[in-house]
Amino acid sequence: MNYDKLKLKNQLCFPLYACSKEVVRRYKPFLDELDLTYTQYITMMVMWEQKIITVKELGKFLYLDSGTLTPVLMKLENKGYIERIKNRIDGRVLDLKLTHTGEELMEKAVNIPEQIVKCVPLDEADANKLYEILYHILDSR
Repeated sequence: MNYDKLKLKNQLCFPLYACSKEVVRRYKPFLDELDLTYTQYITMMVMWEQKIITVKELGKFLYLDSGTLTPVLMKLENKGYIERIKNRIDGRVLDLKLTHTGEELMEKAVNIPEQIVKCVPLDEADANKLYEILYHILDSR
């Protein structure tokens, strides 16, 4: 029997996993200054763009389930960056609203993407190609 398929070097998932961890690690010093985890940061990125969003919609943006999001949202609410409020139309739906403090945090985070680009050794063409490939995988779920 051929076991080559079980070799780590033959797995597409492994370099994706390892690169993801490495990129998140490179965010850490910048996010530590803001007292945010990577998951809190990407949540705030959606909040800065949307201002008000349901938990379900946020989960779709981030490819995360509510069980993963709930502790993140609680911490962001405790920090004063978001408010969790019941939807006026359907009380079973939870809306998330960006606070003034959360809006102010955006000013402190605005240079992070520029700093990360310096840390990731890809030229613009390769970065764009990788972006397209990764979203092709995500969109095919």
